[in-house]
Amino acid sequence: MPENSASIGDRGLRRLAAASLLASFPGTTAPDWVLRDLEDGLGGVTLFGFNVEDAAQLAALTRQLGGAARPVVSLDEEGGDVTRLAYHTGSPYPGNAALGAVDDVELTERVYRSIAADLARCGVNLDMGPVADVNTADDNPVIGTRSFGAGAELVARHTVAAVRGLQSLGVAACVKHFPGHGATREDSHLEIPLVDASPELLWERELLPFRAAIEAGARSIMTAHVSVPYLTGSAPATLSRAALTGLLRGELGYDGVVITDALDMHAITKSVGLGGGAVRSLLAGSDLLCLGPVPTYDDIRGVLAAIVEAVRDGVLPVARLEEAAARVDRMRDWFALVQDSADDNVVGLDAARRAVRLTGSAAPLVDPYVVEVDTPPTIAVGDVPWGVAPWLPEAEIVRVKPADASPGALLAAATGRSLIVVFKDAHRYPESQALISGLLAARPDTIVVEMGLPIWRPDAAAYIATYGAARANAQAAMELLTA
Repeated sequence: MPENSASIGDRGLRRLAAASLLASFPGTTAPDWVLRDLEDGLGGVTLFGFNVEDAAQLAALTRQLGGAARPVVSLDEEGGDVTRLAYHTGSPYPGNAALGAVDDVELTERVYRSIAADLARCGVNLDMGPVADVNTADDNPVIGTRSFGAGAELVARHTVAAVRGLQSLGVAACVKHFPGHGATREDSHLEIPLVDASPELLWERELLPFRAAIEAGARSIMTAHVSVPYLTGSAPATLSRAALTGLLRGELGYDGVVITDALDMHAITKSVGLGGGAVRSLLAGSDLLCLGPVPTYDDIRGVLAAIVEAVRDGVLPVARLEEAAARVDRMRDWFALVQDSADDNVVGLDAARRAVRLTGSAAPLVDPYVVEVDTPPTIAVGDVPWGVAPWLPEAEIVRVKPADASPGALLAAATGRSLIVVFKDAHRYPESQALISGLLAARPDTIVVEMGLPIWRPDAAAYIATYGAARANAQAAMELLTA
């Protein structure tokens, strides 16, 4: 055994290794193994929609977790399409695309402060957000409305506002996805995306929001499973020492906590495996390893064993684990008891109303018939409800898959009635475009509602862009039609 690992003993080594892990678990109460592992040094947990029923249940769960240790308790609460607190109902807050469309940094800070209040009341101390990616690829399959926009300066100023809003109530921000996921056309849940940017372009575009977030005191930054050829070669940044230690720590001077994107994503598991990815990411400079929703308890044991073995074999220095643990401990010390968690519970709807855009004009609704064009959820979003039903209770609403839909039958059902067609990100789905275009050809008075990015704009009597599919976005859109 190398001298540096022998000096701390087997138990101390395992605690150090465990301190680098953010584990997940099924269910709405903590299994015994989670509580036991937290007492034995597990760094913390990442919660998902399947862990959350409502605010009261989540608060009880975090109290249960906190009784075992001082865990980092994190989840993805971006507002908009990506929500865990409101996974079963849809978020009351618009997402970043809507906030970027309004471009009022004070509003963005208010929204994120309100999100922080929700999180703090539930006992969550780390938010896996905001997204700081500059979404320059229209067909980006995983970022889209999660980004503040396509301009680096715009994204930077709203990233700073989001960090301030979250951290004003003692909830740590985790700015993601470093060094930038916005120029990709692949989903890192499934493969390793490519960011083919020069050093100059990366510095001025992708890195600008991260540089601003660092200056604003962001407590953590999340890595991206993307390759930047000049910087990382073919490897993802999560596993790249040049990206995490050379660029993020060295050139950008960041000394906060570096957290990996979920290591169970295919960009990692299909290349170096879960255990191999954990070891390589720690070597690269990460501090907390987010294991994601897929790994089982046995998988987590395997990751822990891989880290311990790497230390014993002299591959991974104990000093690297000690450095990581010290950074996480500093973040724990920063977590504050919230003195004033009063939030502005109407800020989400106010923001959505300011973001929604209407082009053209809509006649008063007559016995409305609503066609919601089914859109496959991304892995990041999950199966979160969306649509307009709660705000058009008098309407008949059908949801159709473009490949299976009969335009003739839909038009027949809408005869003599107001026809409203609702969809998400039609620019990415030719079948959706074909269906919508066919309906518009027969019914040019159709009202269309785009609840993704408004890139494809068909010629319609009224075109409404919401910049997201959260509950607040849908309500704001329907208010335009029913006021």
